[in-house]
Amino acid sequence: MATNLDLIRRTYEGTSEENGRNLLAVLSPDIEWTEAEGFPYVGVEALMQGVFKRLGSEWTGYRADVHSFIADGDRVAAFGVYSGIYKATGKSMTAPFAHLYELRDGKIIRMRQYVDTVLVSRALT
Repeated sequence: MATNLDLIRRTYEGTSEENGRNLLAVLSPDIEWTEAEGFPYVGVEALMQGVFKRLGSEWTGYRADVHSFIADGDRVAAFGVYSGIYKATGKSMTAPFAHLYELRDGKIIRMRQYVDTVLVSRALT
């Protein structure tokens, strides 16, 4: 049986397609996903449209590269660096992030993102 750490690790360490399939397989239907404070998404469809579809259409080469994980029971933290080029401005960004996941019965029920929004914002303008 996979640990919570294994489940989260699989959403980062493969190809984009593998990561996407692995993420969808472990999302609770009523997932609470918060992209930086003030940008919450509830439910799988809202998450896919509000986050992942936009990342794919608005950025070139967007990546979330994790350098370390910490697991504590039903919580797993992933630490890494975002990078990519924002298509509308042609500007690149690199920004450190932390993702804190909460899992129940092998499903992600909550995720909160922490990121240096100033570094991301510079690419948007």
